[in-house]
Amino acid sequence: MAKEPDWYNFQEKISEHFNSIGAISATNITLQGVRTTHDIDILVKTKFLGQNITWVVEAKKWSKKVNKLHVLALRTIIDDIGADKGFIISEKGFQSGAIEAAKNSNISLTTFDELFKETNHYVQDDILNSYKKRLQLLENRYWSHSKSIRKDYGLRGEIWDYPINFSGNNLLNIATWAIIDAEKNQYPISLDTHMVEQKGELVANNFQELINWLNLNLNYLDEKIIKAEIEMQKDDKFNPTLTFREHKDLPSALLTKKSTNF
Repeated sequence: MAKEPDWYNFQEKISEHFNSIGAISATNITLQGVRTTHDIDILVKTKFLGQNITWVVEAKKWSKKVNKLHVLALRTIIDDIGADKGFIISEKGFQSGAIEAAKNSNISLTTFDELFKETNHYVQDDILNSYKKRLQLLENRYWSHSKSIRKDYGLRGEIWDYPINFSGNNLLNIATWAIIDAEKNQYPISLDTHMVEQKGELVANNFQELINWLNLNLNYLDEKIIKAEIEMQKDDKFNPTLTFREHKDLPSALLTKKSTNF
């Protein structure tokens, strides 16, 4: 039997690693994107804590370093097929242009040994990003209603109320800061919303505890908003102003301290 080429064994080794951690991995896949088809070395799919994750992995067992063009090409593929993250795994490393092109993107440049050590970290990053998107949607729905409407339908109280019965903004702020702390691996994380309607534990000591808290509280906020909006429609007062607010465009006060606004 003919010996398989080194690049093939390298690719299969990476795929086997992902399968070993519970993902579904396949090699030499052709996928239809929005604009065109793409040949992919390794496609990885998994579901972690209820969230679907898709990764595209390029395996480069080359005698030279990966250059910038390969990073830009993978960024295009990730965008076209809607994957969560891309990896280029190279034994010889990466040119400076490739490293620069991957900065501030969802492309990770790594060796196999580094990938093996950091896989859990990559998974957690994608999970946290999914919660950021969920927070964006909840924020947009919450702030689409006027201050008086939010007060009348139980989504906030008066600023002088103590203790606060419920404030959607308080909950959103605590969730935002909890995710920021988790991205820095700064556990334990305080989850105290200082409200009467407080759900779950007051502290997350690890990633699993944080995700449990986020699920419980974001589901609760979603339910509160839905019920309020149903009552608004019954009263003919449902008149939201839908302005999409990017998570990165949160008020500057929130980026420096935990806000107590409603």
